[in-house]
Amino acid sequence: MGFGDAVRTCWKKYGDFDGRAIRSEFWWWVLFVALVQSAAAIVLTIVLIIFQNAGFLQWLSVLIFMVIVLAFILPSIAVSVRRLHDRDLSGWFYLLGFVPFGGLVLFIFYILPGTPGPNRYDA
Repeated sequence: MGFGDAVRTCWKKYGDFDGRAIRSEFWWWVLFVALVQSAAAIVLTIVLIIFQNAGFLQWLSVLIFMVIVLAFILPSIAVSVRRLHDRDLSGWFYLLGFVPFGGLVLFIFYILPGTPGPNRYDA
């Protein structure tokens, strides 16, 4: 799956926690989110530097940045859960990210190949 297909699939399955997500879908989505949020952060920084005394523009740019960040939360969680399903793991393993070193365990799960053939999470 290529970059464009992965991004379209993740937007199409915005809040869909069922099924599986292959590695390329997951990692292309992660790259897309990183690029969009980095670009938004750069624009926000430039706006804050240029318009230091324009309070309304500062608050507006921060608000727009927060909307962008919030728009990516649900599809990012959904594709992460589907990636765990590809490993034949419950989506509840996503909560490991909230405990110390749990993110490292999740990272390992995300980089491992999916289970070959059908598993209990096939859609």
